Amino acid sequence: MNHQQPSQQATQVALIGVPTDVGASRLGAAMGPDALRVAQLGSALAHLGVQAHDIGNLAGPPNPRGERDDAGMRNLAECLAWNQITHDAVWQALQQGRLPIMLGGDHVLATGSISAVARHCRAKGQRLRVLWLDAHSDCNTPDNSPSGNMHGMPVASLCGLGPRALAEMSGQLPALPASAFCQIGLRSVDAYEKHMIRELGLEVYDMRAIDELGMREVMRRALADLGPDDHLHLSFDVDFLDPEIAPGTGTPVRGGPNYREAQLCMEMIADTGRLGSLDIVELNPALDLRNQTAELVVDLVQSLFGQSTLVRP
Repeated sequence: MNHQQPSQQATQVALIGVPTDVGASRLGAAMGPDALRVAQLGSALAHLGVQAHDIGNLAGPPNPRGERDDAGMRNLAECLAWNQITHDAVWQALQQGRLPIMLGGDHVLATGSISAVARHCRAKGQRLRVLWLDAHSDCNTPDNSPSGNMHGMPVASLCGLGPRALAEMSGQLPALPASAFCQIGLRSVDAYEKHMIRELGLEVYDMRAIDELGMREVMRRALADLGPDDHLHLSFDVDFLDPEIAPGTGTPVRGGPNYREAQLCMEMIADTGRLGSLDIVELNPALDLRNQTAELVVDLVQSLFGQSTLVRP
């Protein structure tokens, strides 16, 4: 039987549904927010004493399924619109003293979400740390993207590269330094992204590092320099997880973290008491089996907000 320890996180959260897959190659991530609601995300948080204010789904432009433009991007106008809408909703939640949980949608939306968090941290004089749990590095630029899909570009955008309107959304260019990022779980990185990781100096723990060091040591290093006043943002792409346990995502890659490794990630983040904002992206119920991936994500989010097997000091 599980026993809960009191959550160290803010007790007021805002659930922000962003139902779009304009940045992705496959349709279906637009249904992610409602799949998480079907999996009882709100009541799972309430069980831990967290008050979840669900603002519903934001409204924005449809997915035109467009071809690449002259600059090498698909659906740029729609991606800009959705990111601005996301930015404004996340910013408002932070201004209200709530911890924003952005329910995607595809990972391009992290540009708007993290831009709002970066703006908030600058206003409060806080240092921002971003943990990026993902099978992919997402630091392509329009010139070098193999597909033109914008969900492969948010890290580059946040580091000041790519479309200026996205890169400047936080009110500053870049939104945050590359040193603020720590990427965990990478196992599908194209040649240009490997170059970009080196150029930007991104801190990366790929699956080989996890195999060699173990998840505990990887997370210890990722969280080691977190200060008592720092803001920790988690951008959680469902394809971070091994597709054996999480089939409901558009770009699955074999060989990801298993259930216990993922739980350890979340529990160690919870132990810091510094989680200030969260993205949950790339959940695609059209590719899932009986909503099992959404239910697993809800289970992991409970761990992120303090649920553990034993009551720990």
